[in-house]
Amino acid sequence: MKKLTLQMISFLALLIFCGCAAVETATTVATDIAVQRGTITKEQAASIRTGTTAVSRSLEDFTPEQEYYIGRSVGAVVLTKYKALNDAKVNSYVNLLGQTLALASDTPELFAGYHFLVLDSDDINAFATPGGHIFITRGLIRCCRTEDELAAVLAHEIGHIQMRHGINAIQKARMAEALTVLAREGVKTYGDEELIKLSNSFGDVISDITTTMIKNGYSRTYEYQADAAAVNILRRAGYQPGALVNMLQVMSRQIKPGGSDFAKTHPSPQARIAELGISAQTAQIPNIRKDRFIKAAGHLL
Repeated sequence: MKKLTLQMISFLALLIFCGCAAVETATTVATDIAVQRGTITKEQAASIRTGTTAVSRSLEDFTPEQEYYIGRSVGAVVLTKYKALNDAKVNSYVNLLGQTLALASDTPELFAGYHFLVLDSDDINAFATPGGHIFITRGLIRCCRTEDELAAVLAHEIGHIQMRHGINAIQKARMAEALTVLAREGVKTYGDEELIKLSNSFGDVISDITTTMIKNGYSRTYEYQADAAAVNILRRAGYQPGALVNMLQVMSRQIKPGGSDFAKTHPSPQARIAELGISAQTAQIPNIRKDRFIKAAGHLL
């Protein structure tokens, strides 16, 4: 019995590379045959199928609507930790700039569009939730000396969204959880508690994203990918990609080592500059951009 169950788990693990329908159909056939041969009981077959459903659910893509509502829920959690900045002028400016950049991204259209909000915090931080919600602290705005540099920050966050980094992290976490339960419980019949864990393998989605964004941060690879995406977005929108380097240079002087913001959740500014492999911005910035930035955000600097 133990040998058979371990074979079934291996079979399920291999099937994770197939589509959801293939996973569930193949498992149903396999368990039916096993029941007919008397190798497993009907109850054990039902338990295996329930476990497979949990795994196959972790393979499903979220719809744009689901991503939006997940992101909105994550945004609500962010706003329990940070207060929104009560400054209509700067929020309007950041939204206009962000919307312009989003149009130059690989995902210009989302289910409910992009939404940008400035947070009233001295922390140097920014968050991008699935579905298009982007938050930036006034502490991070203080790392920006020009509109191009602020655009670089927003483009980086848009990059996280267009590459679905938040959603990808959740799906990996759900898969790991489902397979862990299968492996742990594979040598015995699943009990009610285990079935609940498997059936609710999506239950901690919001917590997974907020923990990743606020406490742990994305992987270095994801951060470098978002920087590369920002460079492309800036070019398409007519901004200087080197502005991202300028902003990171300022950040390196202002960030506090060992802090709970970018110092904890991102690669160091120096590492990001090295990975970018581009020079700082040296071209003259149009006066209209200078004036626009100072009028809208100068009082925060």
